[in-house]
Amino acid sequence: MPARPLVLIHGYSASGSSFDSWKQVLAEQGYGPDQLHVCTYKTLTNEVSIKDIAEALDRALRIQTGLDGNEEFDAIVHSTGMLVVRAWLASHARRRSRLKHLIGLAPATFGSPLAHKGRGWLGAIFRGNRELGPDFLEAGDLVLDGLELGSRFTWDLAHRDLIGEGAFYGPGSETPYAFIFCGTAKYPPPLKWISDEGTDGTVRLAGAALNTRKITIDLTLDRAGDVDPRRVQTAPWSNVDIPVIPISGRDHGSILSNPPKRLVRFVMDALAVDDAASYRAWLQRAASHATTVFGRAMHLARWQQFVVRVVDERDDGVNDYYLDFIVKRKGKRKWEQLRDHEMAVRPYSGDASYRCFHINLDSLGLAEGDTLGVRLVASSGTALVAYDGFSDEDVELYVDQESREVQGEWSGVIDLSSLERISFFYPFTTTLVEVRLNREPQPPTGRNEVLWFLKPE
Repeated sequence: MPARPLVLIHGYSASGSSFDSWKQVLAEQGYGPDQLHVCTYKTLTNEVSIKDIAEALDRALRIQTGLDGNEEFDAIVHSTGMLVVRAWLASHARRRSRLKHLIGLAPATFGSPLAHKGRGWLGAIFRGNRELGPDFLEAGDLVLDGLELGSRFTWDLAHRDLIGEGAFYGPGSETPYAFIFCGTAKYPPPLKWISDEGTDGTVRLAGAALNTRKITIDLTLDRAGDVDPRRVQTAPWSNVDIPVIPISGRDHGSILSNPPKRLVRFVMDALAVDDAASYRAWLQRAASHATTVFGRAMHLARWQQFVVRVVDERDDGVNDYYLDFIVKRKGKRKWEQLRDHEMAVRPYSGDASYRCFHINLDSLGLAEGDTLGVRLVASSGTALVAYDGFSDEDVELYVDQESREVQGEWSGVIDLSSLERISFFYPFTTTLVEVRLNREPQPPTGRNEVLWFLKPE
């Protein structure tokens, strides 16, 4: 008999019945009705946030399942269910030791490219609440806001459990053992046309993994109070390696409704992991499977996701900026635009200083000896205030002097080859990038000054 109760948590616009196929599979594996706790929660109401759902989960665990103290349990989550559990874990440190195994099936770890559609026609017509009442045709604005690509919610949550201090998902029994699976197939017709490349129809493989890094590029001038003077820093990684395991032939829905036998075996073996050695052994088997899938003739393109935030020295967001990859070919002196590469960009609707970039690394077309750079153009929209960035030995920065003549605009190129300590590219992961610039009012020397002293009479 399985050792612990198992909690099943569905995703956006779904209900507990979406786990019916898995309930049958788990029953065949020895789980009794008293060990399976299938929750149903509201997402299609505009007043409830993911944090609200996480705390509702805590109350339901105490009141309805009998897990009211420090009782241990396992969880299988689908899609938005991952954000619910992560928010629950991040609220109190003691919860990490209660959840022993976390199985993510197509988790929306960093949201979904469909979330921005959900608030409009997709949410109201296809997924909106169709029952008459106060929530009629609501799409769950607060939940969808958190599910948007590059949202403030997923950015802040990642800083707490993925790149914060202390492991949330470690190799030992004091934190959950985490396992991530995602399908590689798009939706069948007629929904095939809404599926982006590199997704299972709803979530990106690169945005499903719990493997995340943060890179901060600080180009501000006044850094006297910094403990670490380096301009380029990577946040410390405290969790173990938790890659996404591809499941071929399944999309976002069928990974629940029609789980393949190989996935069931992976999940049951994962639930049996009980120490660091068995966890490493499971990851090695999973890595072998992933290599087989990724290495097939019809292999998956190697996509990577970047969530970028540009801020000034006061930590206020820069809402008007442009960022793109450029290249300096071997033997050439000038930078040129990197053409024909696959890249999707989406700003977060709640704050445009957050942007999500989805890049097909195979399409970059870099040859040996080529130098890759990032061009950043930031604009204040006024001649009264301008952005500025500064270079030193840590960052090789090429500033477009002519752009300074444009109202409040700063343009520069960051030479990625000069950042020797780090590599930007890791397929099937999400990298957080924070770029810091100075925002400066113009000096009192001309027509565009913000503040000046009157001359004495």
